[in-house]
Amino acid sequence: MGLGSGEGVGTMQGVTMHVRGVTRRYGAVQALDGVNLDLPAGRTVALLGPSGCGKSTLLRVLAGLESPDEGTVHLDGQDLSHVPPQRRGVGMVFQDFALFPHLDVAGNVAFGLVEQGWLRSDREARVAEMLDLVGLSGLERRRPHALSGGQQQRVALARALAPRPSLLLLDEPLSNLDRALRDELSRELAALLGDLSLRALHVTHDQREAFTLADQVAVMREGRIVQTGTPVSLREAPTNAWVAGFLGLREIVPEGMARELGFAGSMLLRVERFTPDPAGVTFHVHAVRRLEEDVELTLRTADWPFDVRWLVRPRELTSGVPGLGDEIRLRVPEDAWVSLGVHA
Repeated sequence: MGLGSGEGVGTMQGVTMHVRGVTRRYGAVQALDGVNLDLPAGRTVALLGPSGCGKSTLLRVLAGLESPDEGTVHLDGQDLSHVPPQRRGVGMVFQDFALFPHLDVAGNVAFGLVEQGWLRSDREARVAEMLDLVGLSGLERRRPHALSGGQQQRVALARALAPRPSLLLLDEPLSNLDRALRDELSRELAALLGDLSLRALHVTHDQREAFTLADQVAVMREGRIVQTGTPVSLREAPTNAWVAGFLGLREIVPEGMARELGFAGSMLLRVERFTPDPAGVTFHVHAVRRLEEDVELTLRTADWPFDVRWLVRPRELTSGVPGLGDEIRLRVPEDAWVSLGVHA
């Protein structure tokens, strides 16, 4: 059962949320270190980084649950420094769903509407609209414990969307689900947020989830935003070796080895741009690994002080898949080498 269309579901929109120089300390620990970030209206931004890098702390600052030690947060021109959480127009979806066990599905979805003083008839209509939106119509009287993990997460999303927030904050909302369901809900959530044109910040450590959901991805490390861009631009041009490695780009040539090849700093080698060429670089096959429809060849050449792994479809190799010790010639175009900077 999928998430529904956002047609007719109103949301409040403005221009942009600006985060400037936000710092947050816990004693000697600096969780946020001068964070700058823009959240445009109608766009989904993923905050991607490893555990402990400050993602959830930044989300709590935006929600008003914590105050920054330094820096400012503005929403459509309004300084939020002294605006309490309940007046920020923020909806939140949590990792553990945080549903109220004593309330049924309808009661959970209506919770924020009751807090805002909506009339009962308006609440009932909005709850019905939200449950239809997330594909849970007919489950109004179920209690959370009688729902699957995916259904509970849909209820949490409906509850967050019901009051028409100006900003939706999602704190690793899919991390407790299995991989298949996480992928399914990522696609559905991306479509829903696109239909709603709602400003959203999605916190995750999962690159695949971030790239599926977001228009823009902000990569975070040790309390700082280290690179922001589209999923395509991040993979095409990571700003340094750490970002490249975190994004799963494997063929990173360390600075010392890169210098032996005449480069000034560490490099990313885009092996997917290699093509068979009788006049190309001569490699010898050091290992062969079959991966479903693909074959991964570990290659060595006398010209480079490192091995490379090249993933290829067997049909692209006119002479067949080589074996251990065999020779293969490949064209390595100039744009296969991407600079990652010095001391990255």
